Amino acid sequence: GCVLVVSVIEQLAQWHNSTVKAAVERLCSYIPGKYQIIRHIIDKEMNADVVCHSLKLCKQDPGQPLCHLYPPPKKSFIGFSNVCAFPLLANLCEKIKYIIRNKLPFEDFDGDKFSTFPTLRGYHWRGRDCNDKNTTVYPGRRPDDWDAKSDSNCNGIWGVDPKDGIPYEEKFCKGAGSQGVVLLGDSAGAHFHIPPEWMTVTQMSTKSFANLPMAFTDEFDWPQFSEITGFLNSTIGGWTDSLYLRLRRRNRCNHRDLQNISQNGIMYLHINTAAYLSFSLARNQLLDNPAIVIYATIGNDVCNGNRDTLAHMTTPKEMFSNVVQALRYLDSRLPNGSHVILTGLVDGRFLWDNLHDRYHPLGQLNRDVTYSQVYSFLDCLQVSPCRGWLTPNETLRNLTSERALQLSNVLQEIARSEKFANFDIFYMDFPLRQTAEEWHKMGGEPWQLIEPVDGFHPSQIAAALGTGITWQKALREWPQILGKENPFNDQIEAIFKDQGGH
Repeated sequence: GCVLVVSVIEQLAQWHNSTVKAAVERLCSYIPGKYQIIRHIIDKEMNADVVCHSLKLCKQDPGQPLCHLYPPPKKSFIGFSNVCAFPLLANLCEKIKYIIRNKLPFEDFDGDKFSTFPTLRGYHWRGRDCNDKNTTVYPGRRPDDWDAKSDSNCNGIWGVDPKDGIPYEEKFCKGAGSQGVVLLGDSAGAHFHIPPEWMTVTQMSTKSFANLPMAFTDEFDWPQFSEITGFLNSTIGGWTDSLYLRLRRRNRCNHRDLQNISQNGIMYLHINTAAYLSFSLARNQLLDNPAIVIYATIGNDVCNGNRDTLAHMTTPKEMFSNVVQALRYLDSRLPNGSHVILTGLVDGRFLWDNLHDRYHPLGQLNRDVTYSQVYSFLDCLQVSPCRGWLTPNETLRNLTSERALQLSNVLQEIARSEKFANFDIFYMDFPLRQTAEEWHKMGGEPWQLIEPVDGFHPSQIAAALGTGITWQKALREWPQILGKENPFNDQIEAIFKDQGGH
């Protein structure tokens, strides 16, 4: 992180033909509010690695190689060692730790796991609560007395039609098969994204950093734009299309019934899956509507930054045990009539094949940093998001994809053979090949389907295209899971407007 920030400062100085001190001030002027960066005076001859090693923000453990993106450091410098020690960031760091640890809204006054606040696991992640002082009011529940007097499920449909005395919820939603959508996933499902304009000095301005506080308090995830739970128009390089939006268009009664329970870096081999789900999932088997649950950890069971990466991958036996354990727990929590879709792992060889020799945003000004160099730098630090795929070692890339296929086959077998009382279960491959084909037909390039900064996650374009492919597969092969079209949608939209959006 330090190397990235200092690299941007140096490039700002170069681009604006200014001193490094002026570049620091310029970058600070872009960042909103009280968000600060290190304001140490940086000698123009010190590159990013030198500064960050000198500030003790980067270190070299005994017996480990010296990790550097630029020429090795030659100078020493004394400075801070922990950014969370800064008074302005201390409280925010504590909040971030809380929501990462618990995966629940930081602001939730009635404890129903839904919030009226957008970030810190708020309504960017789950449907917006319409009464945060009443634990019986939340998105996804079956209406209380057909919501004749108040909106108990936050879908905006309540009250009584004065013409015939029938509650609107009963008139429009009875028998409509209302259901929510829940994602259990990793950083791809959470839609991890770092805006490339944050480190592309030719595009940098105050406007480009306007969303920094929001991104920071959402863990640099953008679930409000994701392919499963997205509901806002995208501002990060593409358009939003999601399973939730399509279900909502199909049945307006589904408004706000969404949950994105995803976490950066989750790997089921190293956690108690049932405990993870039990603490985070908000669904009452007796009181709530059924749900479509997407179970998608598309890479993290084979992705890690360890030197012996193959030894740290989930085995087929472990995969079977962990997933079945999670499904049994879901069977105890999901209302009858729910559905579960298991998504296979991605073939991550796509990443190296399409990016390794391209210039990273940090390298575009001077044409000096490729994705291959970034991957090697992260690998040296042992923080690579996926050492098995982000490597020049073709054999290792192939072995990683071989394990991913084995784990996908386990999921496919579970969907074929396991039966549960409260939901039916389906399997689908991750639609990377179809997404690339669709994008090619639209005149796009494969590398545009990958996040430009991390060079690892699916981009906004890939997410939107993937939604359409998933939806068409469901319409063709599993139409029963989507529910029927609500014939009253137009009447609902005509009478009720969204109450303050999502």
